[in-house]
Amino acid sequence: MLERDDIGSASRDRYMIAMKKAVEPVGEARDDYSIFSALAQRLGAEAAFTEGRDSMQWLRHLYATATVRAKEFGLALPGFDEFWERGYIEHPEPGKPAVLFEDFRADHEAHRLGTPSGKIEIFSARIAGFDYADCPGHPVWIEPAEWLGSEKAARFPLHMISNQPHTKLHSQYDHGIVSLENKIKGREPVLIHPEDARARGISEGDVVRVHNDRGACLAGARFYEGLRPGVIQLATGAWYDPDRPGVVGALCKHGNANVLTLDKGASRFSQGCSAQTALVEVERFTAPLPVVTAFDPPVFVSRAG
Repeated sequence: MLERDDIGSASRDRYMIAMKKAVEPVGEARDDYSIFSALAQRLGAEAAFTEGRDSMQWLRHLYATATVRAKEFGLALPGFDEFWERGYIEHPEPGKPAVLFEDFRADHEAHRLGTPSGKIEIFSARIAGFDYADCPGHPVWIEPAEWLGSEKAARFPLHMISNQPHTKLHSQYDHGIVSLENKIKGREPVLIHPEDARARGISEGDVVRVHNDRGACLAGARFYEGLRPGVIQLATGAWYDPDRPGVVGALCKHGNANVLTLDKGASRFSQGCSAQTALVEVERFTAPLPVVTAFDPPVFVSRAG
């Protein structure tokens, strides 16, 4: 994102930011639009994909669309050139707190929702019509693929929550000082209830092996009584660092939770993330600690070499 121009904005932000590139693309790096434009050209669909616009022309086009949309909310945006020169637009503070579905509640006929009926739907005939066994047209409890009530819990009795980290954005800046200072002996910390740790001979600060049938990783044990017994918490975002690169089932030396989670969508309909449904076991790691190499730069070779 430092090598391309863009616009930063979201529906709940008071600012629209002109995200100007800091440097030209390094080496042979290309941004997404350049990559997909080139692929579209090879597939004979360049005109349909780009609509004749380069990236800056797309920014102008999208900004013009936002200008029209802003008028519906009583906002007047400056011209694109003025916005790009200034670098940002600050919207005024809202006059009153936002109320969810306020217009719909006041007049549900004039302000229909985006559902087929225009109303809040507890039952959806459209979704029911897909006839998906794992996603009927009404709210229902469906047994997760893995949970503490399943037979698999006899072998892997801990339910792993793989939350978003508070020391980085997903995996971005995992090598930064804030993230590094949170690690234990160079590994991502895993929160575990003291009762579960004592039952496994684990002391706070120990490096542990978190594993199931899909894989294993090392992490640093940190006690936390805020968890219910039987649940551990291993944040996502630790850079993958296998002890045997390229080998399926290799031990991640650094604590990447992805080696433990299911490669499975939440449902056939949503295909959302199902990362919170994973059973694991934890044991104290007694072998010599392997060196974490996740942040070692790759060896650069020339094309000729």
